[in-house]
Amino acid sequence: MALTPQDIARIARLARLELGAQESERMLTQLNGFFDLVEKMRAVDTAGIEPLAHPLDAVQDMPLRLRADVASEQVDRESNQRSAPAVERGLFLVPKVIE
Repeated sequence: MALTPQDIARIARLARLELGAQESERMLTQLNGFFDLVEKMRAVDTAGIEPLAHPLDAVQDMPLRLRADVASEQVDRESNQRSAPAVERGLFLVPKVIE
């Protein structure tokens, strides 16, 4: 998939970018180079290859370092709701937005 200068102009317009002629040409070269790389990567047969959880898994066994799922701080609902304009039974009251 190769982009054209018209594609770059359209992308720049959609992104609200002002690109000069040299910038536009450089962007065309860079984006086409990126798409060429993607096509080369797509051409590689990856059937039967398990995805890696970590890049170093290919070299050595890497255990996942997961932290314990424990509450680390207490939530004081009353002090958090003190500045709310309206509260009822521990819940924030908000205006109705759907009719």
